[in-house]
Amino acid sequence: MLRPLRVLSFLGVLAATACGGGGAGDGEISGEVVVSGSSTVEPITALNGEKFVEENPGVAFRVDGPGTGDGFQLFCDGETDISDASRPIKDQEIQKCADNDVEYVELKVGIDGLSVITSPENDAVECLAFGDLYALLGPESEGFDRWSDGNELATEVGGNDDFPDAPLVITAPGEESGTYDSFVELALEDIAEERGQDPLARKDYESSPNDNVVVEGIAGNDTSLGWAGYAFVVENLDQVKPLPVDGGDGCVEPSAETIAGGTYPLARPLFIYVNTAAAAESEAVAAFVDFYLSEEGRASVSEVGYVELTDAEWDATASAWAAGRPAGPDPGGDRAARARPRRGTDGG
Repeated sequence: MLRPLRVLSFLGVLAATACGGGGAGDGEISGEVVVSGSSTVEPITALNGEKFVEENPGVAFRVDGPGTGDGFQLFCDGETDISDASRPIKDQEIQKCADNDVEYVELKVGIDGLSVITSPENDAVECLAFGDLYALLGPESEGFDRWSDGNELATEVGGNDDFPDAPLVITAPGEESGTYDSFVELALEDIAEERGQDPLARKDYESSPNDNVVVEGIAGNDTSLGWAGYAFVVENLDQVKPLPVDGGDGCVEPSAETIAGGTYPLARPLFIYVNTAAAAESEAVAAFVDFYLSEEGRASVSEVGYVELTDAEWDATASAWAAGRPAGPDPGGDRAARARPRRGTDGG
């Protein structure tokens, strides 16, 4: 059975709030923290939310993971306090935030290695070069329903020509996902542009913004192919097999060491974006971000399976928060008196 990562649901937080808990902040902080965005970053934020609420039972905490793009839509509409993101914010999202007077600070919080995955039963494929990934998953592979359909294209773009004659069943993130954007940018974009193609993945596959759903789809077919965040893969190694990737320097398997060292070619940063007005109005929001960047909060990154930043990178993140963090909650900013729509957990 697929083993989901620890994800803190809204109902779980309400239960923790009702029952209370110990900790240094016990009873001192109250309010609400609402987070949405990347399903890749969600496990880190959810675990930090769980830890934070244990110390501050007066805080109601909500997190969901509809995807980075959908999360930014909510964030730039002022519907969330924090946006989880597995890619940097895009120009059009920056403009939308500006149009809605939403100011924010970007905080890098971890490193992920996008993992190309198949079924453990698939022993015909041992490593995929960028050319292979383009031939199987890129814009010119639409309609390929067998691995071997990609052989000719792979040889044209520097890949291999020995894919098995087996069904190609793809489950992967969709366009609303930052994991999709990062994969296209890292693995497909250069080849697509060289060939005059739009930098996109093929459209004819089963897609989901939820990495758990992707992993479940890969596990359900012996000749599957897709990609997902590293933490979701290491939690389910009996269900999926990560494939080494050759970005030009030989085949490299995703691991904490190769991702942290930069030798794995599909490594990428993970972020949270904090609405500075929300942090100014709510002691809960500001204190939660403080906790996220504390030693205990930083530990959550590796506890859920991602790679922690170096000390120098954490220092840069802390400096960015120190520069953007409001001095304190606005006594006149009663968030409870402000009626604004809220999005609850949808399991994605």
